[in-house]
Amino acid sequence: MLTKASSLSRLVGELKKLPGVGERTALRLAFHLLKSPQNLTTLAEALLEVRAKVRTCSTCFAITEDDPCTICSGRRDTGTICVVENSQDLMALERSNAYHGVYHVLEGAISPLAGVGPDALRISELLERIHRGGVNEVVIATNFSVEGEATALYLAKLLKSVNIKVSRLAHGIPLGSDIEFVDAATVQWALQGRNEL
Repeated sequence: MLTKASSLSRLVGELKKLPGVGERTALRLAFHLLKSPQNLTTLAEALLEVRAKVRTCSTCFAITEDDPCTICSGRRDTGTICVVENSQDLMALERSNAYHGVYHVLEGAISPLAGVGPDALRISELLERIHRGGVNEVVIATNFSVEGEATALYLAKLLKSVNIKVSRLAHGIPLGSDIEFVDAATVQWALQGRNEL
């Protein structure tokens, strides 16, 4: 029987903190890892390596091992900035192969109920990038949730005074969905059909 202080209980407790992992799944994962000590060692090493190497890009705030990230330092259209909520959304857009500009990760969305206002996001850094010049268009690619829509409207209103084109992903992506989970073809259509706000 597991005691609260046992190392297995601690592992189960830590696994339960992962999104979508409940008590039973955490227990199954823990026992799976115990069956193969090599898997446990490899997982521990991978976690330590991620902790040591992964950080955010100082330009776009995407998760990266290099600073600036490969997108910011590569041959991309720096005149177009795609604004996303998180790095998972950036990766989903990249999988579509339809976008060739650069990104800006807000690290969240406006959510008054959760106490997240515009000041908690990377909006001031976005404005700094725009004021440096060379930006012709900002594509707002926040999620089609209440929070994502509120963030998109806030950004559109804020950026109208800057005198650049502001567009939003087309609504080919279902309302209430996260960009991270949308297939590449739908993301491609959404990028191609984006509309000015």
